[in-house]
Amino acid sequence: MSSPPRIDREKLVLAVAAPLLAIVTAMAITSAVMGLTGDNPFRAFSVMLDYGSKSDSQVWIINKAIPYYLAAAAVAIGFRMNLFNIGVDGQYRVAAFFAAVVGGALSLPGVVQIPVILLTAMACGAIWAGIAGYLKATRGVSEVITTIMLNFIGGSLIAYFLQEGRLAEREENIIHTEDIPDSSWFFEFATNPNPVHGTILVAVAVGIAYWFVLGRTRFGFDLRAVGRSEAAAEASGVSVKRTVVTAMLLSGAVAGLVGMPTLLNESGNYGNDFPEGLGFTGIAIALLGRNHAVGMGLAALLWGFLERTGTQLEFEGYDQEIVGVMQGIIVLSVVVAYELVRRWGIRRQQRQVGEQLAAQSRGHDDTAEVPA
Repeated sequence: MSSPPRIDREKLVLAVAAPLLAIVTAMAITSAVMGLTGDNPFRAFSVMLDYGSKSDSQVWIINKAIPYYLAAAAVAIGFRMNLFNIGVDGQYRVAAFFAAVVGGALSLPGVVQIPVILLTAMACGAIWAGIAGYLKATRGVSEVITTIMLNFIGGSLIAYFLQEGRLAEREENIIHTEDIPDSSWFFEFATNPNPVHGTILVAVAVGIAYWFVLGRTRFGFDLRAVGRSEAAAEASGVSVKRTVVTAMLLSGAVAGLVGMPTLLNESGNYGNDFPEGLGFTGIAIALLGRNHAVGMGLAALLWGFLERTGTQLEFEGYDQEIVGVMQGIIVLSVVVAYELVRRWGIRRQQRQVGEQLAAQSRGHDDTAEVPA
């Protein structure tokens, strides 16, 4: 009766050991890099903690983490079944563009128009990702190749329509779609000194849905089974092709929401200054958070913290590239640390199984020696 609690404790130790090992390793390597370049790492960490703890920095970090988290969740859906959706960047940009066009063309009450904009974005993202899913399921084309190519096609498609006289207008040096009505802006939480974007609720809803669907439903089990072994999943009655297409559609739908915090809380339109590269950042955050709903949230906040405090380091005389070095080292440290802890856990389980088998064997031998 005492074995289950012991197993639970061991799982808890393994879960805590990996991130702690990663953090210590990342700080040690970063300190060594700073030391080699003649910078004081302890002063840098002190500056980062001091600046990152200010109230305006905390609000900035939270708002920045919202699209990062959505991008990571979109990537993680594919990762859970060994699908590499590299096209999240193109999917969210296409989705945000057409959602902005629809939002600017309509004039409905906000309670109606906001859901229309969100659904439009999700539909466009799902369709764009579904192309890669369909080619993967029916033709066996690598989703890595198709999603990368779709990124370029999506960028060219936006560039074609984002011109005066087509679906855009010019405002000084910025070309953007028609502004959405003020009533269609997402609400914000009044915090001091700056507000927190209300789209944080969208990110929370996506996180809960991600945790429940992939971890507590039959579909989530089938998805993970296909990722482990397509042949075994097919033998157990799972339609691999349908699961691949469905997973890509879901990943694309979530990717379509990545641009919504910017569109509905910041810009109100899609222009040539709309943020790019969030999809690739989502890959790093998904790896950093180990595809876990809570882990990706913490990773998104950490990423925002590094970007926010990195600007302050520049004012203190540190090289601006040091933040990129930190981000890369942290991701590598997490990947290596989790792999080391995983291997250690497997060896420990094998050793425990061997000890149990040996104990059972001795018990049988003792029983056989007892005279009748």
